[in-house]
Amino acid sequence: MALTYSTIGAAAYTLTLEDVLALAQGNPNIVAAQAQQDAASAALQTARAYPNPEAQLMAGPSKALAPGTPGGLSAFAQIAQPIELPSVRSSRARGAMAGLETAQAATSNVSLAILAQAKQAFYEILRRQNEAEVAIQNQALLEQIRDRVKLRVETGEAPRYEFVKAEAEVLSAIKNRERAQLQINSAKSMLRALIGASLPIDFEAKGKLAVPKDVPSVEKLRSLVLERHPAIIQIQGQMRQAQAQLRLEQNLRYPQPTFMASFQRAPDLDQWLFGFAIPLPLWNQRQGPIAAAAAELKQSEAAAEQQRLVLLREIEIAHTRYRIAARQEEAFETGLLKEAEYALKVAETAYRQGARGILDYLDAQRIYQTVRQDYINARFDKQMAYIEIERLLASDL
Repeated sequence: MALTYSTIGAAAYTLTLEDVLALAQGNPNIVAAQAQQDAASAALQTARAYPNPEAQLMAGPSKALAPGTPGGLSAFAQIAQPIELPSVRSSRARGAMAGLETAQAATSNVSLAILAQAKQAFYEILRRQNEAEVAIQNQALLEQIRDRVKLRVETGEAPRYEFVKAEAEVLSAIKNRERAQLQINSAKSMLRALIGASLPIDFEAKGKLAVPKDVPSVEKLRSLVLERHPAIIQIQGQMRQAQAQLRLEQNLRYPQPTFMASFQRAPDLDQWLFGFAIPLPLWNQRQGPIAAAAAELKQSEAAAEQQRLVLLREIEIAHTRYRIAARQEEAFETGLLKEAEYALKVAETAYRQGARGILDYLDAQRIYQTVRQDYINARFDKQMAYIEIERLLASDL
């Protein structure tokens, strides 16, 4: 049974998976993450900037108070240049660089999540469209059965309750078809919520499943997840950022000098002065900021371990889901579908020959419909699990 979609009704647009992923790049969360990355890049530029000098200029008249003292114009000019210790500057730069790496990993993580959700939403539409196709085919078949039963009832070959039963099955099939169409609209709404206004209102999804026959072992997947996933890179960047902040606070305990040069002019004197201003860490030795930075580092280390455990649990769950769905798919393809179809043909033949009643025929049709539906569910469950594995492995979606 090929799970490709043929359009049920005419639509203004037909979207492929590539179209959907391209439109998903405009998701507000991705745009916001990219803006945060730009902010982190600006923070790195700020961290590398040198402190600005400070200049003072003052002038005014001088009035002699003692006899023989000249009066006139007095002026004072001073420039002060803070001098950063190399340890302080390097710690601040390392922290900003780690912040930029963290923001880049966060952007990748958000992008992976959004693209994975868009891909799952796209395949959900395909799933519902396939269910609608099956519902339409089932309705058509039940209508054929009803017409045959009606003919037999009119010729007196079957009691009227068989036609009533067949008509009830047709009505149930019509409800199933209408429900399938509603589920298609709901799936489209989920995709539209991810993409936004750039997604056309009237569209049909076109595509097919592309799941490989197998995936690596769970042990291999664990190793790849811890190596590739942006969340791991992000949390490691946060740890480096916290470490750099702790070193910065520790280095700030040491006084940073300020070079000063001044010129003073009095009516009878010109004076040049050069020197350094050094703060004395007598009362505040930054015990509080250092302790806070150390606590932030412990918190980031704990968050890193928690993130690692979460990703390992998620990859194990996704791998288990994939294996279960793959086994179900294989069971349907190797026997269940053919057996259900064969049972339907046997029941149809027996009903035509009068060996079985309408109930047996309709039960066989219902079983065949259920098996086809379960096969669709198994294939799409496998696809959803594979997309989740792709996201956790940070593969190209």
